Amino acid sequence: MENPRVHTFHIPVMGLAFSIDTPIRVARFGISSVISIVDDILIEHMRKHYSSLHSEPYTPISPKDDDHRARRITAYLNLVNRIVQRQVAELKASAFERGSEIVKYFEMLADRSPLIALYRRMIKVDDPISRATLENELRAKIVPGAIDVNIMTKVDKTNTGTNRKELPPEFSDALASLRGFTKSDLESSVVLSAGLNSRLFSYMGRCPEFLPDCNGTLRKKVILKVSDYRSAYIQGKILAKKGIWISEFRIESGLNCGGHAFATDGILMGPILEEFKTKKHDLLRELHELYCAALREKGIAVPLSPPKVRITVQGGIGTANEDSFLREFYEVDGTGWASPFLLVPEATNVDDETRRKLATARKEDYYLSDASPLGIPFSNLRDSSSEQQIRRRAEEGKPGSPCVKKFLISNTEFTKEPICTASRQYQSLKLEQLKSLDLAPGELDHKIGKVLEKACLCEDLAAAALLNSKSNGSPESHAVAICPGPNLAYFSKIATLEEMVGHIYGRVQLLTTPDRPNLFVNELRLNVEYLRNEIRKRLDSWTAKEEKHFGRFRANLQEGIAYYKSLIPKLVEETERYREAMRMQMLELEQELLEIVIPSTEVCVEE
Repeated sequence: MENPRVHTFHIPVMGLAFSIDTPIRVARFGISSVISIVDDILIEHMRKHYSSLHSEPYTPISPKDDDHRARRITAYLNLVNRIVQRQVAELKASAFERGSEIVKYFEMLADRSPLIALYRRMIKVDDPISRATLENELRAKIVPGAIDVNIMTKVDKTNTGTNRKELPPEFSDALASLRGFTKSDLESSVVLSAGLNSRLFSYMGRCPEFLPDCNGTLRKKVILKVSDYRSAYIQGKILAKKGIWISEFRIESGLNCGGHAFATDGILMGPILEEFKTKKHDLLRELHELYCAALREKGIAVPLSPPKVRITVQGGIGTANEDSFLREFYEVDGTGWASPFLLVPEATNVDDETRRKLATARKEDYYLSDASPLGIPFSNLRDSSSEQQIRRRAEEGKPGSPCVKKFLISNTEFTKEPICTASRQYQSLKLEQLKSLDLAPGELDHKIGKVLEKACLCEDLAAAALLNSKSNGSPESHAVAICPGPNLAYFSKIATLEEMVGHIYGRVQLLTTPDRPNLFVNELRLNVEYLRNEIRKRLDSWTAKEEKHFGRFRANLQEGIAYYKSLIPKLVEETERYREAMRMQMLELEQELLEIVIPSTEVCVEE
């Protein structure tokens, strides 16, 4: 039986370290969150750390052990689950008195929650017997938040054994991570992000843990993180044909988000949500038909009714009004709030120095970078200790990272075996090549800068957790990269968990910029800037393909602007002044868009 959700929001995955132990921090309060299971080395470190904190036995799982990656993940997830279960039991047993965790649990609930109404009725009761009855009823309704996990599908390196021979496909990074989750005690979901991975999807179809039991119940579920309807439709059909049901489509803004950013050809969040709202029933009907056919083929009884499907949205949400509008107007089942929780020490694993930088950062300090070795735009914070380390290594004549973990190796430009573009090996070879070319000084400097920009995300996105757990690791581990969404520019206060949850529900105001634009305006601005920058970067090698692609991108933005203009009057919870400001901002961005020239291939050739 699935636990009911007591909150309307969840905390999405953040980096490698920032939400690695978030369930231990917040799940007992009914808040769902997501752990990254990409880095088994970090996971093993965290298992040792939390085993010590909670007096649990710890037996190391060595890289030389069979299936060590999957086993490390299983062991850590089981430990997190045990800790959360004990926390919930202690919370249930605590007294209803000021400062207790059980009071904190109920007072953080949304004002519209049925549980908060029962709680408020209980605290007004004076009769001891009646009060005790209501207290017991409340205790029985306490449920923890979900402990979900994330697999970035593109991070799927093929591995070798101790004899250097290539291991079978099921020992690749993504497949081993999935196996670690399926073998765990968790009854929760795996969040698949970054698109289609045929090898992973085929493997999932062979995992009985994702199939319904005799009662039609799914112990292990799948959440698909998508940036548009088409992606949901294609991936949903592929998985349904394998007997895998998508329990949630988690829609994320292409650019107004943290971490890796996946631009959506100019299709904006509002039109995407509108398409989901309009086509949801058709999508689910088609997926259900494919799902039932796959179950019959496997000899599994088809559930009498279709499994539930949730639609949620995340990326750039900043106010309670925006949150409620998304849920009510687009009929989504929940929202995701990520980057603001980086300012909440109770919720995320961020070192003090980095958290202070986030709290004092200005709007221009948040930018879309080329720092990721995956070649995907990456949300970044200027002058992080990771960026400082990149500059320092270059100045010392030792650019690049030692590349110990090798999760992101993919480049074969200079080597037979793939290496990482952030590695010392690759950057030395690439810089030597560039310096041998007859390039103008300005062009050479630009190309060198693009090489040096790559960050060792394997190490630097994990470093905060090592710092906070007082790791004795090498200094190389202590440079922190952080990947907040640009929306964090409007938050500048290190907050308590109660304050941030109160902000989400409209009880507290944490925005430090009173005139913050609507999330749809911010998203449009990011897309206009992205279009302008991408055209500028490609001018030297402009082709008919670029002309067609960016022409379509701009046309989609123009359609999105027309949609948003019609949407503004429906923002009834906002003031007239707010709606008028939003309309003017849309017009300004529309003018900026019109001024962007899509070069003609013929003109470029003539020049």
